[in-house]
Amino acid sequence: MTTSQPTLVYDIRNSRYLNITGRCTLRCQFCPKHNGSKQVHEYQLDLNRQPKAEEIIDQLGDVTQFDEYVFCGYGEPTLNLPTLLSVATEIKQRGGKVRVNTDGLGNLFHKRNILPELASCVDSLSISLNADTEIGYQQHCQPKLAGSYQALLDFIALAPQYISEVQVSAINGLTGVNIEACRHIVESRGAQFKQRELDIVG
Repeated sequence: MTTSQPTLVYDIRNSRYLNITGRCTLRCQFCPKHNGSKQVHEYQLDLNRQPKAEEIIDQLGDVTQFDEYVFCGYGEPTLNLPTLLSVATEIKQRGGKVRVNTDGLGNLFHKRNILPELASCVDSLSISLNADTEIGYQQHCQPKLAGSYQALLDFIALAPQYISEVQVSAINGLTGVNIEACRHIVESRGAQFKQRELDIVG
């Protein structure tokens, strides 16, 4: 019996996505992986290990063919920070553009400010906020680390000081979440707000 190779690299529209970890600091109740699916479009994104930078670099392809490279899977990319930084640096050296999709808890997890390291090789950040109150965040995102909501707000405020393009999203349709209050939280911290819709992935 042959086991299929994990999907480390996958394409959506004209972007190449990099799947570098299955680990996460959240257990979001709206995340498909908690509802029996680890699939995006036709790609199965289940990972049973943390891939090394070389494995991803081997599959980067021609950077001129893609609008951007996006670190995004069903895990939190900053939890595999050495791979993220190595691969992103390689992409930048080849002239590519890099975006990281994150839950904004990298500083809390690593117990230090990782933004200077990201700033050296990342063009843009997409941060998930998903709630305008700590109670709502606990309910929908179920963080594993104490102090996650405040750490997320601090990260959102800090990120634009290091990275010029910072977009923060919240999902319209989550029970009890005020989408306009989310917009205010984001814009008052100097970031760009993006409204997403429930159950639409990728």
